[in-house]
Amino acid sequence: MRYQSTNFQTVGGWIGRIFRLDFSVFTEIRADRSATTAAIFVVLVSSFVAGLGSWLWALQHDEFQGVDGTEVLLKSLVLGGIIQTAVWFLWVYLVYQVLARAYSARIEFAELIRTMGFAFVPVALNILIFIAGIAVPIGVISFAMVVLFTNIAIQHATDVEAREATMANLTGFTAFALLMGGFANVFEVGTFGGLAPGIFFFALDF
Repeated sequence: MRYQSTNFQTVGGWIGRIFRLDFSVFTEIRADRSATTAAIFVVLVSSFVAGLGSWLWALQHDEFQGVDGTEVLLKSLVLGGIIQTAVWFLWVYLVYQVLARAYSARIEFAELIRTMGFAFVPVALNILIFIAGIAVPIGVISFAMVVLFTNIAIQHATDVEAREATMANLTGFTAFALLMGGFANVFEVGTFGGLAPGIFFFALDF
């Protein structure tokens, strides 16, 4: 039990440093092989928290707009959180492939998972999208932070230049965003959204 407590304290400390913009933490995360599982856990939990935001949004609107809160709980929070975590792996894999093939960078996939996983934590800010008036700005801000943080994380994990990290990261993020937008249109809850958490829950039907 002591090991688990220390581990959670370490993870919490790393997350705190990321939000304080102490990006030297990514060098520590990169070097700690035991952080791989923790990084995946951070992505999964952040995705579930984002799904909690879209579920809380649904609870406020189901009485007069036909949104089923229970259905949102399953599709956005549970399934959406799992799907987003899986699609995040594609993001990381594309970054790895672009850096390795286009720029011949020396890189380990596990190190990218560790650093980019912790850089994904601002997605949890999507819990605030239940505040309808600021839902879209919150979603944009959270993912802007994620793209910025993952860019820095990639540089710490690979020692590549900012331009190379940016090209690889934009490739991965573009695929991630397009796929999550697609999942928002699958098995929709009414006409609002489908299998995606947070701001990605909402489908754009015209």
